Amino acid sequence: MARLTNIAFFTENGFEGRVPRNHTNMRTEMAWMSSLKAYHFNIHQPYNTNEKFDLGVVIIPKNKPQVDIDRIRTVCNVVSVQQEGPNWFWQDYDIANQIHFYNTLVEADFLLCHNEIDRTYYSGLTGKRAYVLQSLMIEDTITESEVKKDAVIIGGNFVSWYGGMDSYIMASKFELPIHAPSMGRKKDGEEEMVTHLPYMMWTEWMNELSSYRYAIHLMRTYAAATFFMNTSRFGIPTIGYNSTDAAKILHPLTTTDEGDLEQVGLLVEKLKDEKFYKLCADTCKKRYDAYYTEQAWTAKWNEILKAEGLV
Repeated sequence: MARLTNIAFFTENGFEGRVPRNHTNMRTEMAWMSSLKAYHFNIHQPYNTNEKFDLGVVIIPKNKPQVDIDRIRTVCNVVSVQQEGPNWFWQDYDIANQIHFYNTLVEADFLLCHNEIDRTYYSGLTGKRAYVLQSLMIEDTITESEVKKDAVIIGGNFVSWYGGMDSYIMASKFELPIHAPSMGRKKDGEEEMVTHLPYMMWTEWMNELSSYRYAIHLMRTYAAATFFMNTSRFGIPTIGYNSTDAAKILHPLTTTDEGDLEQVGLLVEKLKDEKFYKLCADTCKKRYDAYYTEQAWTAKWNEILKAEGLV
């Protein structure tokens, strides 16, 4: 498929260059860069290049949103801004930075978002063209566990950002061991309630995640929804809310409206039935293969470029 080969990303990541396909910490933004063979610049450092890129994709840092679109235009013909985090995050800045953030969005040529609900938000907010750029996995380094252990993995820690306590309480209805990843918002005392996994690079995390039989992620902070994408790749039925595209598309049989813990409890009981479990596992894996492979992602990316007249 035709696609731009001269793309640059601008993020707060502390490196310059391209992302190899065997990168061991292949988070979503790294996967995008790797698949596109894009060049990466630290957004706050000098752009030491004489090259003019066809497209620059800007990810505004959450904690340092002072971005100069005009400076990026000195090395890019077209500039887009990719959503980082939930669409409301910027409204917790002080007023000056809220205004600056909004102006940065308006100064871009078009916007990229995580979900359809984000697309309509940003389009309505700014009047700019906005597109959904879904999450992506580069599978080159993945090794999948051949055995599923009888345990539940919850998707985040015990803070409102992740809804970890909700996930824990509902996961306890499986009457199985409950495990959780270690993340930056982890609270003291969590280890008395769940088995914490150590901090891991992405490749290690994928191998560990693939070994679980059940997953619950009652997160009300909507962004890239990579947990739902990851679990569907491994055929793990995942209970969660249907507000993100990945949850709704990949886990249609085990997601429900936000806050509907009555339905969550019913889904836990239903998943104890082997026939329903197998249906959910097969469905999420088939949907991943249909909608979230790199090939499917590339086709959607090219649709965005065509809409913008870039190919």
